[in-house]
Amino acid sequence: MRDSAAAPMACLVMFLLVSQIHISSKSALYATTTSILSKAGKYKNEKVMGRQLAAKQINCDRSHVQYDICTINGRTVLDPTTTTFFLVEPTQAIVEKVRPYPRKWEASVMGRIKEVSLISGPPSPSCQVHHTAPALVFSAGGYTGNVFHDFNDGFIPLFITAKTIFPDGNFVLVVQNCRRWWESKYKELIHRLSKHPMVNLGESNATHCFPYAHVGLISHGFVTINATLMPSLLNLTHFRGFLDSAYARNHPSPSPSPSTTRPRLVVVTRSGSAGRCILNQDDVNDAAREVGFDVTLFHPTPTVSLREAYAVINSSHAMIGVHGAALTHLLFLRPGSVFMQVVPLGLAWVAEACYGHPARELGVQYMEYKIGKEESSLADKYGNGDAMVNDPTGVRGKGWPTEIMKVYLKEQNIKLDLVRFRRHLEEAYDKADTFMQKEG
Repeated sequence: MRDSAAAPMACLVMFLLVSQIHISSKSALYATTTSILSKAGKYKNEKVMGRQLAAKQINCDRSHVQYDICTINGRTVLDPTTTTFFLVEPTQAIVEKVRPYPRKWEASVMGRIKEVSLISGPPSPSCQVHHTAPALVFSAGGYTGNVFHDFNDGFIPLFITAKTIFPDGNFVLVVQNCRRWWESKYKELIHRLSKHPMVNLGESNATHCFPYAHVGLISHGFVTINATLMPSLLNLTHFRGFLDSAYARNHPSPSPSPSTTRPRLVVVTRSGSAGRCILNQDDVNDAAREVGFDVTLFHPTPTVSLREAYAVINSSHAMIGVHGAALTHLLFLRPGSVFMQVVPLGLAWVAEACYGHPARELGVQYMEYKIGKEESSLADKYGNGDAMVNDPTGVRGKGWPTEIMKVYLKEQNIKLDLVRFRRHLEEAYDKADTFMQKEG
């Protein structure tokens, strides 16, 4: 499993890269993909973004910052031993290769993603397993194992792609780098996405044939869905509804024992060498109880099932935690509930990009507690007058080298000013209590 620091690091690097790329129209960025893929394997000659697209048996869209996506338009046979799709009735010689993971801009991680080949020309092998539905191919490699990336680079792009291309759910998931823990942990989501059994490329030697295949996932950015690019204006709240359908409605799970008069607060805790730990956590928990909350501590580990996490967080009225991958669980909060992110020194803008903006998209009441320099352990290490403490933006400059990121992400711990933090807790309590009175 990936270290939790990988999430904000990767988020930081991507933010820096994308923010330096001028995009005159966000809609134009995705127009090619949406127009091409909506054909669901049936192409015509047409103009997209001013370019004439010829009808081809294999088409690839490589115009996006975050991903490439390719389609083999016709009956195809997959050889899982070489990760190659062969067109059954080729009319022209074409070879395309694509790495089906939506972090194209990050060479270091993409180098670990195996290429999928799409070939028109040589005879295809014989078919051993027949599928009546098309294939959707993606990789569960890269940063998978870190919950932020499991959703940001995995299930949210998968939801976007499936709803854009296969809104009826009639497709077969073909998964590269599919480890058994991943399949077990996310089985409810996998089963809700597709009507058909999944194909694990790592465990299959037989050839599979499909009526056509799409390779790659569409991403709209950090933990987000751009409704203007989606059929029926689907957005992040619809993804949250998808999570609800997997973990609640059709699969009831036991709820924590609720108190009837106190809003339930989930406190996401950190420990060990991950950094960004609250050093006076017990005092913070006591302050939350004194304010009026019924406090539940939530320390996500690889052994905590998502159904358990959903039951705890979905039944709460508020959640608080320090910026880090575990805050991805805000996806389980009910619209109208309260989410407070504790933001360490140097991480304000990435905290907003990764969790602040998504929280507001979900209809959650978002609050921030930006720590002061006296609350950061970096003040003890470097001194109050050091630029690392006083001017994180200046230290970062136009980029942010790994050694600087590690200071803010792994070397920094927090001792909250309880007088100041209590005022934020009181505000969160008022909001959460109002929500509880309205929604239960």
